[in-house]
Amino acid sequence: MKNNPFSLMFGKEPGQMIDRVVQRDEVVETFLSLEPSQMVYMVAGVRGSGKTVFLTDIMNIFRKQKDWIVLQLNPERDLLQALLAKLCAESAIIKILKNTSLNLSFFGLGVTVERNEPPITDVEAALTGVLEQVKKNGKRVLIAIDEVSNNPNIKTFSAAYQIFVQQELPVFLVMTGLYENIYNLQNEKTLTFLYRAPKLRLRALNIGSMAASYLRTLDISEETARKMAQLTKGYAFAFQVLGYYTFQNDGDYEKAIAPTRLYLEEYVYERIWMDLSARDRKILYVITQTPSCTVMEVREKLEMKPNEFAPYRERLIRKGILDGSERGMLYFSLPFIEEYVVDHYFE
Repeated sequence: MKNNPFSLMFGKEPGQMIDRVVQRDEVVETFLSLEPSQMVYMVAGVRGSGKTVFLTDIMNIFRKQKDWIVLQLNPERDLLQALLAKLCAESAIIKILKNTSLNLSFFGLGVTVERNEPPITDVEAALTGVLEQVKKNGKRVLIAIDEVSNNPNIKTFSAAYQIFVQQELPVFLVMTGLYENIYNLQNEKTLTFLYRAPKLRLRALNIGSMAASYLRTLDISEETARKMAQLTKGYAFAFQVLGYYTFQNDGDYEKAIAPTRLYLEEYVYERIWMDLSARDRKILYVITQTPSCTVMEVREKLEMKPNEFAPYRERLIRKGILDGSERGMLYFSLPFIEEYVVDHYFE
């Protein structure tokens, strides 16, 4: 029996995936240039939009680059300590440090050097010393952090990272997170450099590319492949789930719709719904009851003035639930979420 080429697991690189070539190449080409115009990228997207896969793709590219060291950090840990430990565990860094007088014995990292100097006891000072040696030896460091939020670990790390950049140290950063978490972090008053950092929003995948993947992988017609792709609305996780259950049903995508909807509701939409305010939920429900999808009619039903409605509209768009790209209109961005809203809204 053939293995299913699609995956139901978050974050795992599936057998079938749609590359975000333009956005990926922007990050790679910028970082690889001799004088990079940016050293930080923030990647935002709704749950299941492919943030982790996108980050993994970038890390894999840089792991193949000569003189690049790629490190992924856990946002729930002490990031500065973790960065120092991971740097000093890299064989290339160990070789570099053996030829220096940096004394890192205080941190118990097991790096043997000529200890003519007193031990460094401040983690930022230790990192500065190590990164200065990295720079002298013509190497660069890429730091990847997945699913960040505006927590103390991230704020402390970001403040230190800002200093490393000011000192012209060769350290690059890619962070991913939910729209609202990236937004909150970028608007932190003490981290103004993040506000200026480019933000890549992982929008809908290319429908044509999705249809081509379905056609190539499943025993279906071109028309069916196109219908399936359109049904997902370009949502990355829905692309995987619908493909998975269609494969399980021998190419019958109509039989796959019910389990796809159930899976999305249980693993994505329930959490999204929990994070919404009562007013957010009411607005979404009113949109489901407004066939015209016009902002004006939605506002009239809610009895809200334009300046009162605007913040809710923008927040729901940032969360990836609504699409407001067409002037004066509001559409749902995620497949089957309209039905979920109707089923779960109660006054």
